[in-house]
Amino acid sequence: MREIKCPKCGEIFSVDESGYAAILKQVRDREFEKEINSRANQFEIEKENAVKIAKMEAEKILNEIINKKDIQINELKSEIEAGIEAQKLESARLQGEKDKEIERLKSRLLSTEQEKELAVIRAVSAKDKEISQMNNSIAELSGKLRIGEKENQLKEQSLKEQYEGKLRLKDEEIAHYKEFKSKLSTKMVGESLEQHCEIEFNKLRATGFQNAYFEKDNDAKTGSKGDFIYRDYDNNGVEFISVMFEMKNETDTSSTKKKNEDFFKELDKDRNEKNCEYAVLVSLLESENEFYNTGIVDVSHKYKKMYVIRPQFFIPIITLLRNAALNSLDYKRELAVIKNQNIDISNFENEMNEFKDKFSKNFRLASEKFHKAIEEIDKTIEHLQKTKEALLSSENNLRLANNKAEDLSIKRLTKNNPTMAAKFAELNL
Repeated sequence: MREIKCPKCGEIFSVDESGYAAILKQVRDREFEKEINSRANQFEIEKENAVKIAKMEAEKILNEIINKKDIQINELKSEIEAGIEAQKLESARLQGEKDKEIERLKSRLLSTEQEKELAVIRAVSAKDKEISQMNNSIAELSGKLRIGEKENQLKEQSLKEQYEGKLRLKDEEIAHYKEFKSKLSTKMVGESLEQHCEIEFNKLRATGFQNAYFEKDNDAKTGSKGDFIYRDYDNNGVEFISVMFEMKNETDTSSTKKKNEDFFKELDKDRNEKNCEYAVLVSLLESENEFYNTGIVDVSHKYKKMYVIRPQFFIPIITLLRNAALNSLDYKRELAVIKNQNIDISNFENEMNEFKDKFSKNFRLASEKFHKAIEEIDKTIEHLQKTKEALLSSENNLRLANNKAEDLSIKRLTKNNPTMAAKFAELNL
């Protein structure tokens, strides 16, 4: 038996071991419930604080990332604007140099043409003077022949035939000079237009075009082909310019006269199919058309990046286009760097978004697990509550049983049992 003192009245009463264990368990259950409620409240507060701290940290990191990104974007914008402005200035300078070079070539061509015309005129004048002198000689000889017609008839006939032969030779020579004058500016003595252009390029290949490709276009898989393809590369093997060339010539005896414009469409098609940047028509057609005789003719208003030239401008146009491409090569590299930087920014944004997604996912999973744990705790509390109710019910039954046990006496037991009453009476005696 155990003794227990009532905290209210101070009365001491005894209980058996089972009753004492039930009371002790009841006290423990109440303390456990109180502890569980305290821990649950504390856990809820810690959860709210952790969520608030995580949100504040995430917002702080996100703000720092956004600020850094804005600074980088502003810096890149400034660099791009400065690069574009510098490119505009350089383009204006190159255009000015191009115009000066064209004017110089025009002046040089005009001076060369004038010198050639003067040379032909001098040659024709000399031949005319010589013919005039011959005619004078013939007249003089004719006067002398009158003295002895019979004797000198044969001589006169011979001299006439001789001088007529010379006259024919002089006429042929004059015609040759005239033909030479019409073709002298093309440097086409005994060679075709294609051969002329190839020879002119090969003269400078070893010194001026060491990394260049200039070959016949023999690829007709698409149904057509140009005459020559020119490509040039930097020291790293990167192509920075390409030109599709088409050569067109026409003899004076041709029955049908072609125009330069008749070949623009096909040339532009060949340029696109062979992935060339520029298209150039080297032409002797429309020889009397001053529009094409002025020098390098830009027809890009009809077809993109297309030019028409006479053969004497074959090397100059390659040089002009090549130098312009070399000058723009640095800007292309800078633009490529800026493009890569923009890709880095995009990757940075993607990584930041990926971090946000992963953080949200982890937060969601943690929240789900947290709620699941709370639910489990609630279930445990509910189960403990049921256990508590069952224990309280057991305690009530034990109390009733205890009361009945305390009320139990011999008198009560023998109340309706006279035999047992008699025996207990004998024992008392």
